[in-house]
Amino acid sequence: MSLDLTDSLAPKSDQLDAIELVSGPRTFTIEAVSKNGNDEQPFNFRLSGFPRVWRPGLSMRRVIVRAWGPKAETYVGKRITLYFDPNVRFGKEQTGGTRISHMSGLDKPLTMPLPVTRGKSAMYTVQPLPDAPAPDPAPYIDPDVITAWVTKFDEATTLEELQAIWGEAASAGVTKNAEVFAAKEARKLVLT
Repeated sequence: MSLDLTDSLAPKSDQLDAIELVSGPRTFTIEAVSKNGNDEQPFNFRLSGFPRVWRPGLSMRRVIVRAWGPKAETYVGKRITLYFDPNVRFGKEQTGGTRISHMSGLDKPLTMPLPVTRGKSAMYTVQPLPDAPAPDPAPYIDPDVITAWVTKFDEATTLEELQAIWGEAASAGVTKNAEVFAAKEARKLVLT
């Protein structure tokens, strides 16, 4: 019997961790943006095809606002490529972090200054990302199946259990359903 360690490598976090991008950049489509109440990373970006949210730090939020404007509702459907930058600092420590390399909606590279350390800035460039072809419509899901998933989310008693159920829902291909997503988000609010 062969043992597969893949599932044991998944982070326990409820958000995209920079370490997940060490193997290479990933391009995502933004499905939704919501507030989360965290002062340092106050917004959740729901990414298509990914079970957890991305919470951009201040520098990357500055890039997003410069590229797409301040209204988060206009970000839905836009695409973004994220990568691991080993040079990102958190305080005095060089911890590495998530950075944006490409964004849709740009007709030319976007270059702007970003703080590197207190009192020091450096130029940062984001490349244009071509628009993606129109996505396939969400597949039909039997209403009884949706009800069953909503019930599973409603019965979760911990955030860890909720995250595990979301992973199962992703494997079953039901996470694009608005009712399923809303049930997960509602239960998350209750459990936090």
